[in-house]
Amino acid sequence: MFENIAAAPPDAILGISEAFNKDPNPNKVNLSVGVFKDEAGKTPIPNAVKEAEKRLLDKEKSKTYLPIDGAAEFCQATAELLFGKDHEVLANKRSCTAHTPGGTGALRVAADFVKTHAPHATVWCSIPTWPNHPKIFQAAGLKTKEYAYFDAAAHGVNLDGMLAAIKTMSPGDVICLHACCHNPTGADLTAAQWKQVADAVYSQGVLPLLDFAYLGFGDGLTEDATALRELARPGVELLIASSYSKNFGLYNERVGALTVVTKDSGTAAKVASQVKSTIRTNYSNPPSHGGAIVREILADAALRQQWVGELADMRNRINGMRKLFADTMAQKLPHRDFHFIEKQRGMFSYTGLTPAQVDILKDKFGVYIVRDGRINVAGITPTNCGPLCDAIAAAITATGG
Repeated sequence: MFENIAAAPPDAILGISEAFNKDPNPNKVNLSVGVFKDEAGKTPIPNAVKEAEKRLLDKEKSKTYLPIDGAAEFCQATAELLFGKDHEVLANKRSCTAHTPGGTGALRVAADFVKTHAPHATVWCSIPTWPNHPKIFQAAGLKTKEYAYFDAAAHGVNLDGMLAAIKTMSPGDVICLHACCHNPTGADLTAAQWKQVADAVYSQGVLPLLDFAYLGFGDGLTEDATALRELARPGVELLIASSYSKNFGLYNERVGALTVVTKDSGTAAKVASQVKSTIRTNYSNPPSHGGAIVREILADAALRQQWVGELADMRNRINGMRKLFADTMAQKLPHRDFHFIEKQRGMFSYTGLTPAQVDILKDKFGVYIVRDGRINVAGITPTNCGPLCDAIAAAITATGG
């Protein structure tokens, strides 16, 4: 049965790390995988997380199953972190939240839910988007299409193209939107632009699916929720896939959530039952440890304050590396302006590097980035920034750029 199965191609991003790990170059740099790194190039565990784990170890009494949708306290804390305690959605009890295995798990549950209840819907993804987005929706049996998002010449959002694309969508379709820190471009909509997008989406009768993987990594917890506040209008429907991988450093704990906003509390209760039915036939119920860490931190004022401070430190380091990179490139290659990197937000940016230049970086300098030119800015450090910019300048020069 298995002997005629062909090998699957390596993952577009994780496959780069496999090649990086095999490279003997002592000065190699990996700017591909989306994990935060400190100035030493390590992915740390926040101190608030370590303290929460100590407390959990002392008071944990059982390893029994969680409910299908996770612990109620975790789900409530997630909803309040997303919307704020006093938001109309929560006051009217017109949302439900389920704990999922990471943001990817939330997206897959959302995809399966849509496939069951709106099987003919098309899911629209931005050009470009996280490569796993269309794969997840297609694996659930949904059709996908693309909408314009990025203006490569301006290194920013192509709002006119995006709005024009929304007008071509059919009522009942789903549009996958990046709440903040767009992956892979780092180019985000302004508050005024989000209002225009929300107006267009709801006018067209399209269901927004907000991928919220980087809350707090852009400009702050409140600032990064601008899209959600604009989309969560009274009486509307909305899907939100959120993740704690980045902002809590809980990558391998796989902690995420799917929140569904409905028109009223009665509908929310029915939707919650269907989401649980979807989960039951997939992974049955979520893993406990990571969600317990999040719950412990968000429920304790001192731990929460510590986490907010550590999140700010991570955000400020990334934004500091954006400025350092742009300033250093201005020295190395004065005729090429990279200051758009400084304006973008989150872990990622589109550099504008070509596949040929990416190959030179890998083969000659041991610098590993995605072939579309996306870099993980968090992988840049004060130590490697100079050599990295030297390599990029050499690759650009070698190709006549």
